[in-house]
Amino acid sequence: MDLSFNDLRGEIPLAITTLPALSFLNLSFNWLHGNIPPELGNMASLTELGFEGNDLTGRIPASIGNMTTLTILILGHNMLAGPIPEELGKLTSLQLLDQSGNMLISQVPKSYGNLTGLNGLYLGSNYLSGPIPLSLGNLNKLMHLEMSDNSLSSGIPIALLNLTELNTLNLETNELTGSIPHEIDNKLSGPLPRQFADNFSHLIEINLANNSLSGELPSHVCKGGNLEKFIVFMNMFTGPFPTSLKTCRSLKFLSLGRNQIIGNVSSLGPYPHLVEAHLASNNFTGALSKTWASSINLTVLYMAKNMITGRLPVEFSNLEKLEKLLINGNKLTGKIPPELSNLVNLYRLDLSQNQFSGHIPPEFGKMRNLQYLDISANKLSGSIPQELTNCIKLISLAVNHNSLSGDLPMSIGNLRSLQTVLDVSNNKLTGMLPAELGNLELLEVLNLSHNEFNGTIPPSIGNMYSLSTLDLSYNNLEGAIPTGRLFRNASIQWFLHNKDLCGNLSGLPLCSSIPTVRHHNARIHNLGLAISISVCIVIILSVSITKNTAIAGTKDVLSVWNFDGKLAFEDITGATENFSDKCIIGSGGYGTVYEAQLQGGRLRGNLCGVLKNKELAKELDWQKRVAIATDVAQAIYYLHQECNPPIIHRDITSNNILLDAAFKAYVSDFGIARILKPDSSNWSELAGTYGYIAPELSYTSVVTTKCDVYSFVSLCSRL
Repeated sequence: MDLSFNDLRGEIPLAITTLPALSFLNLSFNWLHGNIPPELGNMASLTELGFEGNDLTGRIPASIGNMTTLTILILGHNMLAGPIPEELGKLTSLQLLDQSGNMLISQVPKSYGNLTGLNGLYLGSNYLSGPIPLSLGNLNKLMHLEMSDNSLSSGIPIALLNLTELNTLNLETNELTGSIPHEIDNKLSGPLPRQFADNFSHLIEINLANNSLSGELPSHVCKGGNLEKFIVFMNMFTGPFPTSLKTCRSLKFLSLGRNQIIGNVSSLGPYPHLVEAHLASNNFTGALSKTWASSINLTVLYMAKNMITGRLPVEFSNLEKLEKLLINGNKLTGKIPPELSNLVNLYRLDLSQNQFSGHIPPEFGKMRNLQYLDISANKLSGSIPQELTNCIKLISLAVNHNSLSGDLPMSIGNLRSLQTVLDVSNNKLTGMLPAELGNLELLEVLNLSHNEFNGTIPPSIGNMYSLSTLDLSYNNLEGAIPTGRLFRNASIQWFLHNKDLCGNLSGLPLCSSIPTVRHHNARIHNLGLAISISVCIVIILSVSITKNTAIAGTKDVLSVWNFDGKLAFEDITGATENFSDKCIIGSGGYGTVYEAQLQGGRLRGNLCGVLKNKELAKELDWQKRVAIATDVAQAIYYLHQECNPPIIHRDITSNNILLDAAFKAYVSDFGIARILKPDSSNWSELAGTYGYIAPELSYTSVVTTKCDVYSFVSLCSRL
């Protein structure tokens, strides 16, 4: 009986359990709720049972362990909770077991080692803890083992070596520690018999990302020559680049970022099938060889923050499919090859923090799909080519900390898609600021500081309604500060160390008094910080205001708590030590983020911390969890429907949901929030927390309200 993908609602009817001859039951992807009936255990003839993608709650009945004829059991993506019954280990005929995407707790049952017929075991995205059972090494037919996004601890058991048919192993986002067992390396190389190395000849994918694994990587990890994906980023691996990976021609995806691996990049490859290579934040040395240019399927090459030297090969221009090239933070020298303009699909290019010299290639103007260009912190000279302003899809442009000279092109106003930043600071640019800068209506950060610009500030800059940060300091500007919207609450820090600026701004002379107070140098150190934090406070407060509280017109707009008193602006000033720099923990598009110790002990922390604390989690009954979800939904509704223009949070996660003493939820951390601008494509680089990011954002790069809705659904599944 296959009733999947219908609009079935209600609970699973007990009448189904009275069909003794039924051998197949699939109710997946409906709207069923309630508990799984324990009476299902009486259906002795059932071989396949599927409840995936419903809203089922409660525990998995231990009686299912009596259904010994089952070959397929799929319970994934519901809201099942509690421990996994040990009785499921009696289902020795099982070939596929999927319990992923639920709220299951306790350890992985040792009895699962009895399921020797399993081909696939999926336990990801739950709350499982404890060590990986040694008994899983008995599953010698297992091809897919997926246990990511849990709280599994201890190390990787040697017993997994027995899984000789394994194609996919995913242990990403757990709390695993220690090193990969030496036995793995010994069995794949060296003096041991060849048949040991052949044990992993079928291995296609290895994913150990985002753990605390240490030691050296196995040297013969690609011994079988079938490995397509090797993903170990964000660990603490040391030692040399695995020998077998250097010539692993089957590789399609290589991710070693954020480790301490050493090796010479010139000895790697060729990789004819490689699509993405992530080697950033390691200790790689050597020069980029022409061999990399033979990886014609490459779309992403990420080698930032290593110690790579030499020149950037001209042959890289042959990588026609390349979309991202990030080799910043190395020691590359020579000129930037103008032939890179042949990379018509390139939309992100980061060559910053190297030692490139010469001019910015005018040919870059041909790169019409380029969205992010960063060539800052090099030794570039000459002018900013006017042709660069033909890159009309640019969202971010940084050429700061070079030795560029000449005028800022008047055609800079053509870059109307600029949104994140335009930074030309710390150069030798001269001339007057073009009024066309005012055309950049989407721009959030404009840094023109530490140059030799002269003349007056164009009034058009004051009408850039998206601009949150402006820096004109250390130039030769003079005249009156414009009176546009942007300058009404401007910070004195934006204008320091110029020639003769004046205006109605504390710290600057009035324009009528310039002759007598030309050298007046009064400073206000914290005004800009106070304005920034005030904006953040107003945004956070707005999120916690629901329709009912908005009606109460007499409510203090600075009231953070609606119980036991109020948190005034003075309290925040004191908690941040008058906005001291030492309290700054980050800076986003809409303000500076401070760490503050608040008085009164009124916070319970964030939702993530509460869910992982067994004692606190016990207090979260179903009613409180629904109330938390409702609070967050109301906050998102306010941001999307009642703010004009709408605000997209972009990071709705359990870490960013704060709880008060009554478990009332507040959305926090607007550091990467974005305003949804009218008549704009609203392009943005990928940001947020993995597991909560809408999948389409990774390939469309378009921010919509749906991004927050997807994150909210992911949050609810964990709640």
